[in-house]
Amino acid sequence: MRLIAPVIILLSVFWTTFVRAASLEEFAQDFLADVKTIWNDGDYDAYLPFYAWHNRFAYDDEHIHKYNEKAFGFGLGKSHYDEKGNWSGLYAFGFKDSNYKLETVLGYAYMYNWSLSDDWNVGLGYTLGMTQRHEYAYIPVPMPLPLAEVNYKRAMSLQAAYVPGLKNWGNVALLWVRVKIQ
Repeated sequence: MRLIAPVIILLSVFWTTFVRAASLEEFAQDFLADVKTIWNDGDYDAYLPFYAWHNRFAYDDEHIHKYNEKAFGFGLGKSHYDEKGNWSGLYAFGFKDSNYKLETVLGYAYMYNWSLSDDWNVGLGYTLGMTQRHEYAYIPVPMPLPLAEVNYKRAMSLQAAYVPGLKNWGNVALLWVRVKIQ
C-alpha cells in the first residue's frame, strides 16, 4: 500500500516527460541542453523555504501537534525562461523539516507557465531531485514531485511542491519564495 504514492508520482513525471518530448531519448537531449543553458546563461536565485503544511485530511491531531510547520531555510539556484515563457532551474536549499531536523534538497525543476497579466503568471510543473533527511541517515533519496507557482514579473515567485502519501505519512506541501538576485 505504501508504494501507491511513489508510483503515482513516477507515472506523472513520465507523463510530463512525453508531453515535452516524443521519446525518452529526446527528453534526455532536451534536459541536458536545458541544464547547460541554465548553468551558462541563467540568472541567480535565492530560495527561502518557510512553511511545510501537513494535510489535515491525512494527519491525526497527535501528529499535527508534534510536527514543525515552520520550515525556515535558505538556498541558491540558477534559472531561466525559455522562448515560450516556461521556467526551469537548478537549485539547492536546506530547511528545518517536520521533525525539527535539517533537510536538504538538490534538483532540477521545470514549470509550464500561463500569463494572467503583464506582471503575473501561474505555473505547474515538476522537479527531479534528491533530498536528504535524518530518517534515512542523510543518504540521498530520489525526489520526483509536482510543483506549482505564482510569479510576479519573473522576479519573485511563491512556489510549492507536494509530497503525496498515506495516513500520517507524506501528504505535505512545502512552500518557499524564489527571488531573482541577478
